[in-house]
Amino acid sequence: MNQSDFDHFVGFLKTKAGIVITAEKTYLVENRLAPIARKYGMATATDVLAALRKLPPPALVNDVLDAMTTNETLFFRDQRPFDQFRDTIVPDLLARNAASKRIRIWCAACSSGQEPYSLAMLFNELGAKVDGWRLEIVATDISKGILDKARAAEYSQFEVQRGLPITMLVKYFEQSGEAWRLKPEIKNKVSFREFNLLDNPRALGQFDVVFCRNVLIYFDQPTKAEILARIAGVMPSDGYLFLGGAETVLGVSDKFAAAPGLRGIYLPTDKAAARAA
Repeated sequence: MNQSDFDHFVGFLKTKAGIVITAEKTYLVENRLAPIARKYGMATATDVLAALRKLPPPALVNDVLDAMTTNETLFFRDQRPFDQFRDTIVPDLLARNAASKRIRIWCAACSSGQEPYSLAMLFNELGAKVDGWRLEIVATDISKGILDKARAAEYSQFEVQRGLPITMLVKYFEQSGEAWRLKPEIKNKVSFREFNLLDNPRALGQFDVVFCRNVLIYFDQPTKAEILARIAGVMPSDGYLFLGGAETVLGVSDKFAAAPGLRGIYLPTDKAAARAA
C-alpha cells in the first residue's frame, strides 16, 4: 500500500463519513478491505484503494464504508445511561408530554440495533405508567448491511448474553434454532433508516432524546462540532443528549452543557444554565 493511495483513502473516509484514520491504522485498512477485494475479484486491498481513486461504483463505495465503520455494540451497553433514562429522564418526559402522550427518541449510529431495542424493552417494562403512550424510536446508521441485521432483530446466543438480562431474553425473544428473534411488540417500536451524520437530520423530525453514544470519538474536533450543532437543531430546548463515557461537549460545542448530576447526559445550553441557576 503506497502512501499516495493511503492518503487518498484518508480523504475519502473523511469526506464520505467523517471518519478520521491515522497512518498507524494501515494494517486495519488492509484487513478490512481484503474481503472486499476478493468479492470484486481484485488481488489485494491496494487494488480497492486504486479503484476508489477513479469512479467507483456505488456498491463498492457502500461496501468500503460498511467495512470501515465500527459496529461494536451490545444490549444495555454501560448500563448507567439506561438506568438514568428510566429513573430520571422518562419521569420528566411523562410529565412534560402529558398532553401529547408521545415520546420521540433518535438513536444515531445504532449499529445492529441493540441500543434502540434496549430502550424499547426498558420503556415496555414501565407497564401501567406508560399505558396509552406512543414511543417512537428512530434508529439510524450509515451502514446498509448493519441496518439489515438490525431490522431482522435476530441475534446469536453470544449477542444476547452480552448485557441482556435473562428475564428480558425470556420475555421478549423467541428461540429459533441457535438464534433468538425479538418479538414484534418490541421490534415494531423501532424504525431504522440509513443516515450519514454528516448530513442534515431535519428530515427525521424533532426528538425529545438523542442517543449518540460512542461515535463522536471517530471524528475530528470540527466535525464533532458540526454534528452536535445539527443534533441541537432537531431537539427542543428541554431535550436530552446522551453521549458515550469517553465523549464530551467541553471544548467542542457551545450548543450543549452537562446536565447537573447526570454523567454522560447533556442539555441544550439555555436549559442547562437555567437548571444550574
